[in-house]
Amino acid sequence: MYVALNVIGIIVVFALAFLFSNDRKKIDVKAILIMLVLQLLITWLMLTTKVGGRIISAVADFFLWLIDCSMSGIRFVFGELAPTEGMPSFFIAVLMPIIFIVAFFDILTYFRILPAIINSLGWVLSKVTRTPRFESFFATQVMFLGNNEVLAITREQLERMSDKRLLTACLLGMSCISVGVLGGYMQLINPTYVLIAIPLNAVGALLMTSIMNPYKITPEEDVVYSPNKTERGNFFNVITGSMLTGGKLALIIAAVLMGFIALIACINGILNLFHPDASLENAFAFVFSPFAFLMGVEPSQVMTVARFMGEKLATNEFVAMGHLHPILPNLSRHTEAVISAFLVSFCNFSTVGIILGSVRTLFNEEKAAFVAKNTWMLLASGILVSFLTAMVVGLFVW
Repeated sequence: MYVALNVIGIIVVFALAFLFSNDRKKIDVKAILIMLVLQLLITWLMLTTKVGGRIISAVADFFLWLIDCSMSGIRFVFGELAPTEGMPSFFIAVLMPIIFIVAFFDILTYFRILPAIINSLGWVLSKVTRTPRFESFFATQVMFLGNNEVLAITREQLERMSDKRLLTACLLGMSCISVGVLGGYMQLINPTYVLIAIPLNAVGALLMTSIMNPYKITPEEDVVYSPNKTERGNFFNVITGSMLTGGKLALIIAAVLMGFIALIACINGILNLFHPDASLENAFAFVFSPFAFLMGVEPSQVMTVARFMGEKLATNEFVAMGHLHPILPNLSRHTEAVISAFLVSFCNFSTVGIILGSVRTLFNEEKAAFVAKNTWMLLASGILVSFLTAMVVGLFVW
């Protein structure tokens, strides 16, 4: 029964995407089916085969090693606040490692290692999914770099593209994460689901944009932006700047978390004046509960899953993961898998604002106005991609 519900849930997601499409006649059904099969193959490989298990184990061990390296510096600075045993504070254990991880991946970028990986994956993704090269490369880049960074480094080509292609770039950005925060995720939820969600989100974002914002391009338009060759600068200047950027990112996340958690407490306090059980989380849980049910979640855990979904949308994934972490032992394997996979993305209200702000900064008023007019599509696409990722993962975990 629950497997059937999971399958029905995937069909419902596709039906909603089709309903939201702005040009149904241009939808490439074959490409959509190919991308769905690709998602299923990735999940099958990662969850049910020894090769996939080894890949996940190796990547997870690599990130845990990075976290361990970062803790060496953290312990030196914070001393007793960063104990060697037990769980340190969220700020110490989850946010401070971001400083080193951002610097590490900037070093890989400096030596052209990360760009080479991105270009190779983007080329393969374009060939397999039948999507334009630029969109495939963009989806690959946002898997690693985050939405603002990729919009900035591709702005010269996006300026010359149609408004619909810029909108697709923004839609893709709603389902991304950044490698700088992977370590934090892995300390709060099972690393397996974090690592599976990353490629599924990339393919799922391409799939959703191909349904909701389809278009055809000419061979002359199917090109990828190549930045001008510039001096890379002094190595130590680059990594120092990266560490400062990582520090700012950690502080920004900390400020957002404190602010949003306080805001939710404030709203809940006001709602409690009308009814003792009234809360923002319960309101979102009511909205998302049908989708949690269609994920094949046991009825007793539907409202729990729905609450975390709503919490992520209203605040961000760190808040939801932080509240999810203590109760993970109480959840079934399937419930843990679907809610964990759902949370691995930047899709929330604040990300919509960030993307709109970036577009207004980087592009002309006409392009910014077009994206702003389709703000609802940004949110709808991001949520549907998260639903699809969770439901595909759920098919393989019971």
